Parts: sequence; structure tokens; C-alpha cells
Amino acid sequence: MNEVSSFKKYRPLAVAAGIGSILGSGIIVGLSATITVWQNGLGMTNGQVGIVSGALTFAIAAGSLLSGQITKNIGLIRSFNWLNLLYAIGALVCVFSNSYTILLAGVIITGFASGADLPISLTVISHDAPDENTSAQLVSSTQIFWQIGVLSSYIAAFVVSKINGATGARIVFSILALVAIATWIWRMTSTKFRTFHEQGEQRRINAEAKQTQNSNVSIKSVFTGKGAGKYVGFFTCIMVFYLAWNFLANTFGQFQTFTLVQAHASQSFATGAGIVLNLVGVVTTTIFASLSGGKLRNKIFIIAQLIQIASMLGLALSSHALWPIVIAIGCYNIGNNLAGEAMYKVWTQESFPVEIRASVQGFINGFSRLCCGLFAFITPALVIPSAIRTTMFGFALLLTVGFIGGFIGGLIMMALQKNTMFANLIKRRNCYYGIYISN
Repeated sequence: MNEVSSFKKYRPLAVAAGIGSILGSGIIVGLSATITVWQNGLGMTNGQVGIVSGALTFAIAAGSLLSGQITKNIGLIRSFNWLNLLYAIGALVCVFSNSYTILLAGVIITGFASGADLPISLTVISHDAPDENTSAQLVSSTQIFWQIGVLSSYIAAFVVSKINGATGARIVFSILALVAIATWIWRMTSTKFRTFHEQGEQRRINAEAKQTQNSNVSIKSVFTGKGAGKYVGFFTCIMVFYLAWNFLANTFGQFQTFTLVQAHASQSFATGAGIVLNLVGVVTTTIFASLSGGKLRNKIFIIAQLIQIASMLGLALSSHALWPIVIAIGCYNIGNNLAGEAMYKVWTQESFPVEIRASVQGFINGFSRLCCGLFAFITPALVIPSAIRTTMFGFALLLTVGFIGGFIGGLIMMALQKNTMFANLIKRRNCYYGIYISN
């Protein structure tokens, strides 16, 4: 079977897995775009808004960190089939919530399910795909679904923005629940998927029977053995860069609508601006994807980081009128998508041996999410008009620190890529996020 026909045959599996990304970004942006509606409808304080947003971040982090344990105890395919039902239950709890406490519970359930589903869905693709090339194509094709989820959530929030009370927010969460239920039924009942799973399991068993003993590469051997200094240095730099970037990305991801409403924008304007700004993000993400493997990548990083820092300074120095804030956020979205999550993933994948890559990424992702979750508790107080000037100066300083870390890390990465022995270590293996693939 050639690569084109193989990709076409397995593309429905990528769509079913990609819907998990739609639901993942959907709950984040869906809550962000409707948080002021929930606040007004349920009479929540700014502190309670921060707790709900922070709880979502913690829940997603917990789901991601525990995804390996979930598949170990339940099985990869069972987890893949049933997590969307758990997501739907959480979303419906939010739909029928009449208090802050019930909304919080629904957000936690939904966030946990979405956090676990993303790495598990990617692992199912890796498990079922007939070869590595097909697997790589399928996995990369799911990335656009995340942006679709963001855009769809903003559109849904915009459409219902004129509805009084929390009804509009309930409609958005009802849509998420319906999508999750439909996906659950599809994954559970598809005979085609069942065949893919069975064939993938048989290939795994056959491969294990032929597999020779792998070299004993571990976290300890990499960070304490020969050449450990360069790995420790790169890990430190990438942690500094990603943590600084994620603080800001999480803030605008969860509180962009809140910030605009605090600047006296209407809910319709705030969600409509989210649609336009997300389209900007889609364009810049596409540009980065076309250039990520080329020699311009590090130059793009420098320019994009400077754009982000300038946008934060623009917010700090502006009159805090609505349009300067929108323009600054737009510039931030350009820089954010050119030098952010995608850059972090590329650097990590290219710079650590495959045997420890999942552990390194898992730790950085989990630690970053936990820090962002703690920060979300106080974010509402930091983005109100009276405090936003000081906050943006702080973010500009934070981005500068991250820029320094990323710049130094990029230099280390280029040095590592010149090492032929290291290049041989970073070949792709049929495993993602350290997840068990037994059924």
C-alpha cells in the first residue's frame, strides 16, 4: 500500500482523534469566551472566576500527566473510546449548573477528560498506523483541529453573546457536550476503527517479537553521564522559555475576553474580536509550519519574541482605550504563534534522545500547567484597567527572560544537531507520551 492510499484509508481515524483536539481547545476557549457571561449569570466574584479558570488548567494538567496510568489500568483503546463520554458528562454538569460550585465541578471533569484524551488519541494513531510515514502524516494532520476548536468556540460564543444571563454560555457548553457524545458513539461503534485497532495490536506484537534489546538510555544517564552539561543547559533554557511563554499564553487564552470586557467592550465585540484574532493565529501557525524545518526558524524566533515584547509594552504604555488593546493583542497573536508552543515542541523533539523525550516533555508540560493554574487564581485582579499597566510591564519583563532562555537554548540546539551520534538517537519511535499500548 503506497503512502497516499494508506493515509487516505486511515484518515477517518485521524479525524476521530482530531475531534479530541477540537474538544480540548473548545473547553479552554469556550470557558474563556463565556466566563463573563457565567460570572454575571451565576453572580460570581472575580476571585471565583480565577478559581474556575485555574481549576480548568489544573484538571487538564492532571489528565495529561495521568494519561499513561489511565491506559495502563484501563487499556489504550478502552480509554480512547470512553473518555469523550466523561467529557460530555462534565460539559452537561456545566450546562445545568445553577451555582459557582457546580460549575467548578463540571469544569474539572471536562478538563480532566480533555487533558487525557489528547495524548491518548495521538497514541492510538501511532498504534494503528501501518508504518511510520503514515503515522507522522496522520498525527500532523490533527494539529489543525486544535485551531478549528478555538475558532468554533469563538464563533459559538459570538452568536449567543446577545442572550441574557448564563443561557448563552449554557448553549456553548451544550454544543461541546453534543460533539463529545457523537464522537463517543463513533469511536465505540465503528467497525473500521475496530479493525484498525486489531491490526495495530497484531503489528505491535510482531514487532516486539523481533525487537532487539534497546540501549539503556534513561533520564539519569542523560543528565549525569557523558555530555550531561549540554543537556542540563538545554533543559534549563527550554524550561525558562516555555514557562515564560506559557504564563502569557495561558493568561490571554483564558482571559482575553475578560480583559476586553473589562475595557468596556461588549460581549459581542469581545467574542467577535476573538474570531478575528484567531484567524490571525491560524495564518501565522501555517506560516511557521512551512518554515519550521528551514534555516530561517531561529531568525523567526527572534523577530516573533520582539513582537511579543513590543505588544506588551504597547499595552502598558497605551491609554487603555479599547482599540489599542485589540491591536496589541493582535500583534501578540502574531508573535505568539511564530515563537511559542510549536517552537518548543520542535526544539524538544530535536534535542533530546527519544528514550527520554516523553519524560522531559511530560515534566515541562505538567510543571508549566501547574504554575499557570496557580497564576490563574490571581489573573482577574491583574487584568482589570487599574492594574493592567503594571501587569503588562511585568509580562514584558517575563518575555524578555524567556527570550534570553530560548535564544541560548537555540544556540545549544544547533550545536547538538552537529553531533552525528546524537542525530541517530532522535529517530522517531512508535510511542507517544510514554503511554502503555496494551488493551
